[in-house]
Amino acid sequence: MLLVAGFVLAAWNLRPALAGVSPLLNDIMGDLGLTPAAGGAITTVMVLCLGLLGPLAPALSTRLGLDRTLLVGLLILATGVIVRSAGGLVTLYVGAALAGTAIAIMNVAMPGLVKQHFPSRVGFFTGVYVSCLVAGAAVASSVMVPLAREHGWRTAAGSVAVLALAAALLWAPQAFRRPAGGGRAAGRGRYRALLRSRTTWVVMTFMGLQSLTFYVMLAWLPTIFQDAGLSADEAGYMLGLTNLAQIAATLTVPVHAGRARSQVPHVTAAAVLTMAGYVGVLLAPAALPWLWMIVLGIGQGASIALALLIITLRAPDPASVTALSAVAQSSGYTLAALGPVAFGLIHQATGDWTAPLLAGLGVCVLQLGSGLFAGRPAPGDLAAVAAAGTTGPGGGRTIIR
Repeated sequence: MLLVAGFVLAAWNLRPALAGVSPLLNDIMGDLGLTPAAGGAITTVMVLCLGLLGPLAPALSTRLGLDRTLLVGLLILATGVIVRSAGGLVTLYVGAALAGTAIAIMNVAMPGLVKQHFPSRVGFFTGVYVSCLVAGAAVASSVMVPLAREHGWRTAAGSVAVLALAAALLWAPQAFRRPAGGGRAAGRGRYRALLRSRTTWVVMTFMGLQSLTFYVMLAWLPTIFQDAGLSADEAGYMLGLTNLAQIAATLTVPVHAGRARSQVPHVTAAAVLTMAGYVGVLLAPAALPWLWMIVLGIGQGASIALALLIITLRAPDPASVTALSAVAQSSGYTLAALGPVAFGLIHQATGDWTAPLLAGLGVCVLQLGSGLFAGRPAPGDLAAVAAAGTTGPGGGRTIIR
């Protein structure tokens, strides 16, 4: 029970430090005298860290083991959140980078931890942690403004550190129960084998494209709805509704998909629902917006859950899962960081939302195409990855303890 409780609370920490910034942005900019571009850079720094620093997780897990790597991530997260909230301009961005680094490490480690601790219930525990990820973001977004109103933005933003420290305390017994290491080395041979595998490239593409379509809508949906005539409050409620729909999808889809031999039907349904949501927002944003948000949320929630589930299912052991997770998530979040900017530039060039949403639909079609390949089981395709991690230069086993 302690293992499950620590795993769940750690998963709750995957997004509050990121999702809690936007509601406080006006307060932060006013206090520190930031321009809108400088304020937006707080989130950009964190998302770029998610994309660029994911490979730190396999490096740490090689030396420390996955359990201790998660603990290190939680402690870095708490430190980063405190630094981000405690000082001026320099500490704001340094703390944001530390928090983003921690989230990158934990993002990559979680699929490997599922494979290591719950190998017979991969679908269920993938659903649990992805649901916690989405719910943590939704809760953080909703409580930051009331907290800031009562105690100031620094206390509100810094409160996330309490959650991270609580998770670290709960996870610490698990981290120190096992000897350091606990997995095979994720060295150069493992990554060479990964990059030679067709499975790696299709999983990487699927992860990146579904991340892009998600972050585009996260960034621009409220603006699109307001331009269509909805009030700011109504636009915010619509974004909250799609988050709730995502939670419903992440709780149920991985459980069913994890028991199936092929995930192709699931990724197809998820992509079609996401496209239907885009079409609804494109053609009639002010007519039945709640329906489009439910459809979009189910599609996007199922897509992220399936991307992470497929990472866990396709690789043969926890170390290989962690390496594949690092490759797929690093590329995915780097691509996701560029999506909202490209979407905004298309809107700026055309003056309306038709062309950006059509471009988003095009990305959804590519997501479907990559998902059709990623969702197919490929027995033995990544076996070379595990083999590459178990033999050193002299042919002997290099199991790190």
